[in-house]
Amino acid sequence: MNNELMLNLLKDKKVVIPLYLYRLRSKMNLSLDEFFLLMYLYNDGELILFNLNKISEELAMKTDDLMIMINGLMDKGIIDLKVIPNDKNIMEEYLSLDNFYNRVSLLLMNENKEKNDELKNSGKDDVFTMIEQEFGRTLSPMEYEYIQNWLDNNYRVEIIACALKEAVLAGVSNLRYIDKILYEWNKKGLRTKDDVEKYMYKKRAEKESPKIDSFDDDWLN
Repeated sequence: MNNELMLNLLKDKKVVIPLYLYRLRSKMNLSLDEFFLLMYLYNDGELILFNLNKISEELAMKTDDLMIMINGLMDKGIIDLKVIPNDKNIMEEYLSLDNFYNRVSLLLMNENKEKNDELKNSGKDDVFTMIEQEFGRTLSPMEYEYIQNWLDNNYRVEIIACALKEAVLAGVSNLRYIDKILYEWNKKGLRTKDDVEKYMYKKRAEKESPKIDSFDDDWLN
């Protein structure tokens, strides 16, 4: 299978390749040709009538080479060949992608577990729990993404906690409000909890200090 053929099939929209599946290709130990053949089958559904000549013609591959690739995918436990009776009770061969879907599901679960373990080891998972506790509800997937964006932008957990505290004191349970606080603090160069506490102490002191009015009266007389 050459690159020109692959590009033509993609341009003709005969094959759609989800990015997350391409990302998992190496973890499934698939060559690029095997992966592309798998995507060709994937676009036809979970159970594909095994028509070797049709596949060979559409992919411009020799049937012998195609069978080698199909056998290779079977040996790797990615696809399976099933014999199923049709409406006329005639036995027909189908290529099943059940094993592929199970493998992808398992890999995605492992990725999520690794990501959660990484967050737990870094202490960053506490951010989500902390905000949920303060808001008194479970965060939505969009809110999780919002918070993850803070972490990806290297906001310290202690800084997020301080911004959350300010939002709670203001009676606002809103991530955009917290985001605005974080943005302002970052713009002022506040990078640690100590920086924030000094800044907030100074700000509140200025706010609470009484204003001294000047009078023209002659107090001595």
